[in-house]
Parts: sequence; structure tokens; C-alpha cells
Amino acid sequence: MNRGIELTNINEDYIEDYIRSITPKNNDNLIRLEQYAAENRVPIIEPEVAQFMKVILRNNKPKNILEIGTAIGYSALIMAEYTDEHAKITTIERRDDMVNLAKNNIKDSSYSDKIRIIKGEAEEVLLTLNESYDFIFLDAAKGQYLEFFKHCSKHLASGGMIMSDNVLFKGMVATDNLVERRKKTIVKRLRSFLQYINNIDGYISCVIPIGDGVALTYKEDRL
Repeated sequence: MNRGIELTNINEDYIEDYIRSITPKNNDNLIRLEQYAAENRVPIIEPEVAQFMKVILRNNKPKNILEIGTAIGYSALIMAEYTDEHAKITTIERRDDMVNLAKNNIKDSSYSDKIRIIKGEAEEVLLTLNESYDFIFLDAAKGQYLEFFKHCSKHLASGGMIMSDNVLFKGMVATDNLVERRKKTIVKRLRSFLQYINNIDGYISCVIPIGDGVALTYKEDRL
């Protein structure tokens, strides 16, 4: 079974294996990207996280989506497939090689008219955006999540949602027993991020222990 990336420490292997065994397969184009990611060790969202995202998208029906961290375009293509034909996706990526790969992968799909890639540092690009988004997917440098969130929240529509991936960081965020010395700074910053989103006024957040940990943050609609 192709996993895309290695199993994490969030759940026992048998739980993760079982969930992935009952998760429906993606289309051929996405399977090709999963194989590429596995062979080249490119991080992509785990199958159970992707499935969770599909349910969220189908239920919320967002029209304008922002993604921080394009990589090879895998999650952008999932979002394109599970939103209606009028939805638009803007995705930001700082690496030239990833931008080129993503452009080719998106061009080879039937969703090229729905996805726009912006090359640049996320914190700089976010300052130039003037649109409102009803779904934002955060999947870039983990140590910068808090700053990304603060920028993204300014662009999040009331009733919108931010989905943040890898927030438990192989379980290190939940316990010091797993923290690697070279990862201490990232873990500290992720803990600060999770504290922030769970206590900020006007938002409701939850942390879900699937994949490498997912946080959902809903911006309350205050009329």
C-alpha cells in the first residue's frame, strides 16, 4: 500500500493501517503523485487527512480557497476535485522546483482553470492579497504557523475555516519524551500556535489526532 509518507507517532500503527485500508483510492492522477511523493520523500497530506479534508470541503462548499505550501500540487488538486466548478484555489509556494512540478501536475489535470500558484515567501505574499477566503489550508513551515495564522486570519471570511496540518509533529508537541533536540524550537512554536488558536476571541478550534495532527479553526460569524 502506498502511504505517501511514513507513518507518524500520533496513532498506533494498526489503527493507521486500518483507517488507510478502508479509505477509497484516489483517481489515477493523484495516485501518480502519491507514488512520486513516496519515491522522492516529498511530504504530502496523509490519506486519512486527505479524506477528512474531502468531507469538510463537500460539507462547507467553499468558493474561494487559499493554501500555504503547494509542494507538488497534491492537496490543491484534491481541493479542486472536491469543490464545485466555480470554486477558485490560490496556493503559495516558495521553492522554484516545487512550483515547476506543481504547475506541470496541475496542467496535466482537468482543474488547471481553478488553481493559481503564486511563487514567493508566504509571509510576503500574504501582505499583498486583498481577497477574502472561506477555506484556508496551512501546510508550510511548521515553525512559522503562528505568524502565518495571524496573517491568514485577516483574510478569512466570517464563517470560514482554517485547516492546519502536522500540528502534533510526530507526537513531539504532546510530550517532551519524544522531542528531538534539533526539533525543540519547532515544537515550542507549535505549542504556542495551538495555545493561541484555542484561546483567541472570535474563533473556535479543535485538534484532531489523525495523520500528523490536524487543527481546525472556525471564525465565528458575528452579524
